[in-house]
Amino acid sequence: MESTALAGGTFSLTDDLALTRIGYGAMQLAGPHVFGPPADRAAAVAVLREAVELGITHIDTADFYGPHVTNQIIREALHPYPEDVRIVTKIGSVRDDEGNWVQTLTRESLRQSVLDNLVNLGVDALDVVNLRVGGFERPTPGSIAEPFTILAELQREGLVKHLGISTVDAEQVAEAQAIAPIVTVQNFYNIANRQDDALIDSLAAQGIAYVPYFPLGGFSPLQSDTLTRVAARLGSSPMSVALAWLLQRSPNILLIPGTSSVAHLRENVAGAALELPADAVDELNAIAG
Repeated sequence: MESTALAGGTFSLTDDLALTRIGYGAMQLAGPHVFGPPADRAAAVAVLREAVELGITHIDTADFYGPHVTNQIIREALHPYPEDVRIVTKIGSVRDDEGNWVQTLTRESLRQSVLDNLVNLGVDALDVVNLRVGGFERPTPGSIAEPFTILAELQREGLVKHLGISTVDAEQVAEAQAIAPIVTVQNFYNIANRQDDALIDSLAAQGIAYVPYFPLGGFSPLQSDTLTRVAARLGSSPMSVALAWLLQRSPNILLIPGTSSVAHLRENVAGAALELPADAVDELNAIAG
């Protein structure tokens, strides 16, 4: 299947960087709680290979998944990488011995994170690196100039091709852009959590990708009921409806649903192709009120 056959086609971040709007998030390929090895490494390898077979060219990862485990599985499954496959990673956190997520934005830790990604993915330069600076679901107000400047320096060294930022607000986006161009913003956003509506529209006007995570995260029971009801009426699943809504929300939105199952991956790809009728979109839009 050609990548353009996927729902939404592709989005060009730069003249030399285009990603399928349906990507694959590799977070679930590690063990429980994204820590340690998976129970079935062969199955994890199979999911990645199936993603590429389906035409997906956008693989989202981080070396702190595992840690190191997920990137090593990506390398085993796909290296040498097909010419059109692009791997988007993130830095700004590490894992301690108990598996806790620890934010670390020092020069030494950011450089080491880039180097770890390079080694475990088996590449000389990283396609896109997102600097993750906020909390789990919400940005943390304040300047991101110092860590983003460090990432921009790593780009100038040739270790990183393109830059992005994650879990940020509009002011932090502007601050980063004053230092170096960005090609993507990765934030928490879905039908029920639409605090980034204005930011998405601003980024779309600039040709910058917006990559939402947790497409079903943070829903209230009432909101979940509404989504389930719409999905049932359309003969689809809540996840398919949530993904389709995101694709229809704005042309610069790129999806990175994750799974460790080939069958579930195929369902996500097929489900995202769902065309939501206007009445369904209106009903879904209302749940964020």
